[in-house]
Amino acid sequence: MGVTIQIPTPLRRFTAELGEVQVEGATVAEALGDLTRRYPGLQPHLYTEDGHLRSFVNVFLNDDDVRHLQRGSTRVAAGDTLTIIPSIAGGRPPMPPMPPMRAAPAVPAAAAQAAPQSTASAEPAGELPELTPAEIRQYSRHLIMPEVGIEGQRRLKAAKVLLIGAGGLGSPLGLYLAAAGVGTLGLVDFDVVDETNLHRQVLFSHADLGKPKLAGAVARLAGINPYIRLVPHELRLDSSNALSVMAPYDIVVDGTDNFQTRYLVNDACVLAGKPNVYGSIFRFEGQVSVFWGARGPCYRCLFPEPPPPGLVPSCAEGGVLGVLPGVIGALQANEVIKLIVGAGEPLIGRLLLFDALKMRFRELKLRKDPACPICSDHPTQTELIDYDQFCGIAPPAPHDGGAQTAHAAPASQGGDDGFNVAPADLQRWLEEGREVTVLDVRSPQEHAICRIEGAQLIPLQELPQRLGELDPEGSYVVHCHHGPRSTSAVELMQRMGYAGARNLAGGIDAWSAEVDPTVPRY
Repeated sequence: MGVTIQIPTPLRRFTAELGEVQVEGATVAEALGDLTRRYPGLQPHLYTEDGHLRSFVNVFLNDDDVRHLQRGSTRVAAGDTLTIIPSIAGGRPPMPPMPPMRAAPAVPAAAAQAAPQSTASAEPAGELPELTPAEIRQYSRHLIMPEVGIEGQRRLKAAKVLLIGAGGLGSPLGLYLAAAGVGTLGLVDFDVVDETNLHRQVLFSHADLGKPKLAGAVARLAGINPYIRLVPHELRLDSSNALSVMAPYDIVVDGTDNFQTRYLVNDACVLAGKPNVYGSIFRFEGQVSVFWGARGPCYRCLFPEPPPPGLVPSCAEGGVLGVLPGVIGALQANEVIKLIVGAGEPLIGRLLLFDALKMRFRELKLRKDPACPICSDHPTQTELIDYDQFCGIAPPAPHDGGAQTAHAAPASQGGDDGFNVAPADLQRWLEEGREVTVLDVRSPQEHAICRIEGAQLIPLQELPQRLGELDPEGSYVVHCHHGPRSTSAVELMQRMGYAGARNLAGGIDAWSAEVDPTVPRY
């Protein structure tokens, strides 16, 4: 019996979709070496070019992080389980920056109430607000529980919770926190509702399509509980506003969908001394924890640095099971309520993993990193930074919903700039009969949804091994859904001597919007 390595969903494309692989080895390094010999495609995702394990990939031996043992030299024995934990963003690529907007005024769901007190600490400061007869009736099933009771419900009424994101995770979070009676619920978002949201973002309906998410969220939550105060913040959270937006709140809940905002939320919470209730999702797997630098590890203790852009697929590229954010968001809401009422054991220093296909939960131990740059005893970072730069993201172009990289250009520019080709120009080339191959680097599942007629499919992860199938002297227009993967593909091809490779600006989504509306959008 060998050592079992559990492969996370984002990396299973390199192991023929196997979730567990049996390997041989006496140490962690030997076991991982056996794994990468069998599945070479994993090598660049786990190791740097100089052979070091990447900082955004964690390996746990049973339930302990090997970084806090003997790292690669940690001994393993038959029957042990190694679990690879990569950082996942969840959701879709970030939207482009919006013009600065002021926070919208508070929207009381009922008459104004006494200013709530902080409840993040074990002993709330000041006098707790009383419950009205109507609130006692609505929360009666809470009140008869000794773990909550009258005092716990008064703590909930006094609590101020900030929810970052009103999407997949934000929907169940908002619904359950509002229903539970969290007295002040702040919501941060600046997106609008589209059709692709509706299979998982249960705050919204077809009637909300094209409308700001905050407007729909506030209306829905006010209908669920008229006794709470809803504070919409229609803005893009960034280093200039994060601390001021978070200042009035006791607890911050991370329902974000990109690495820039995830690191921003973590660092701002550490600097402000606030708990950060974390959740992330991808396909059918999720993660939940409570990061609180004052009482345990923070997000950077687990993932010191983000992955390079494009290395970890987003939900827009890999998909997400519709019910998964419901499960993870409900677990996050549970942690928030526990922190407020002071019941149970919060997930501080623990990472909860959920696999919806296997219906399996697993818990891993997290430890504070004594060298953490933000939450250690001697931090090297004492203020917020440029998180786009930290995550290697260039300022996004507006055409592509923020998903393009520095090379990507709006399709409306037209022409061939040596890297990008506009959809209209590709259409003209095809009509003129130019010898150009349209190369699709999406997944087979995406290719089955829609395709540009005659396109050749080579998924991005297979491209390095299959470049030999392509003529180095040929002309290629490479596309994915909306740009990031095809940008990476063209960078690789041009680096390897395929000078005729170009990126389809805006991807097949732009092709559908600007050239051929019969191609379904997703």
